[in-house]
Amino acid sequence: MSHGDPKSQATLGFLTVLEHEQQGLVGGYLILNPSGRPLEFHCTAPIKPNRAQQILFGPTLQSYLYGEQIGQTLLSKGSLEPLAVCTDVELALSVRDYVALPVALVLGSDEKPDAAVTNPQTSTWRVDAPHRPGLHLNHFTVGRNRLAVAADRDADRQTIAGRLESLEGFDLSEPFERIREAVEEAHKGGRA
Repeated sequence: MSHGDPKSQATLGFLTVLEHEQQGLVGGYLILNPSGRPLEFHCTAPIKPNRAQQILFGPTLQSYLYGEQIGQTLLSKGSLEPLAVCTDVELALSVRDYVALPVALVLGSDEKPDAAVTNPQTSTWRVDAPHRPGLHLNHFTVGRNRLAVAADRDADRQTIAGRLESLEGFDLSEPFERIREAVEEAHKGGRA
């Protein structure tokens, strides 16, 4: 790729999912350059599973919605390939099963290193390993940022740490507020 090719730019992807009681789940994906300027933004229409889907998908519904339906859809819309994708929603880590990009959970500064963000609506129907609430996470730091990857994706930890080494001063938690505000604004405009 040539230096001017947009695919060769060093970029970071930020993926989040918002939950609205009436509307359902809405995803947002923001791609930033190393200076924190937006290059692309995509969001989904609200997704709300019906009762039949809740029954049929059972305990796999949340990872299906967050990873395949929302995450994969948004990442496939991007025309730029980021160095890594960051999320602030643990269930969105399941998008890693559908993309070749490394994906990390950005942990808040108030979270304990061994505390995983869990979905309060996690079903308790099954207790075998693939369906336990919360993923097993491997934690690491890049600069002042505290991150985690799914334990079965530990190679992503090394890849992300290496790729983001030059961006140690970048606050990886800040872009999520921009995404939330942009999604709210986009959906306000859509309802008007």
